[in-house]
Amino acid sequence: MIALDGVHKWYGEYHALVDVTADVRSGQVVVLCGPSGSGKSTLIRTLNRLEQIDAGSIRVNGQDVQAAGIDIDRMRSHIGFVFQQFNLFPHLSVLQNVACGPLWVNRACREQAYQLASELLAKVGLGQKERAYPNQLSGGQQQRVAIARALAMKPPVMLFDEPTSALDPEMVGEVLAVMKALAAEGMTMVCVTHEMKFAREVSDRVWFMDRGSLLEQADPEPFFERPSHPRAQAFLSDIRRA
Repeated sequence: MIALDGVHKWYGEYHALVDVTADVRSGQVVVLCGPSGSGKSTLIRTLNRLEQIDAGSIRVNGQDVQAAGIDIDRMRSHIGFVFQQFNLFPHLSVLQNVACGPLWVNRACREQAYQLASELLAKVGLGQKERAYPNQLSGGQQQRVAIARALAMKPPVMLFDEPTSALDPEMVGEVLAVMKALAAEGMTMVCVTHEMKFAREVSDRVWFMDRGSLLEQADPEPFFERPSHPRAQAFLSDIRRA
């Protein structure tokens, strides 16, 4: 579903991504972890070209996302992305926020778009909030709306960039529960997160990054029990100590 080959990214003289090569199979859940500033968010943002790479290649569902002349908006419409901040339209109701993609991008008929939006809101536990506006919702509820909005485009892959980092601790669980349900349904997912319990329980693979390099790729059990790279060992040791 996703293939990265020799990916490099610079910001001026700063080498943000260093020769990253990895792949994600269809239906796989990959959790991307590492210390702050390690390049995790930069990497996930290259997968739908929110960040342009300087060398290497990235293919998502068979498409070269860096190809010249590509219709970027159309390409992004097939890759669900959930941000740290919810990025909902404040002047639209919850139902309208979820329906806007099918309506505006896919030109779906109004009845079908709103029916799909209603079903997805029920799926994320917000069927009773269809007429509410974003400012009337908690942070956890807003993030669940954002997930439903991404799902409305029926993407083959979902990307999550620290979706719980802006939430109060008591709201984290409700968002992770929705992500766990998606994983159980076989959705291909790449998640940047500091929630190590979630990573251990849900992921099929764990990618560990530091200083722009992908230092370790492993199944969750060996990664958390006996990481092979010294930097990953130190990272997990610090987490356990905390």
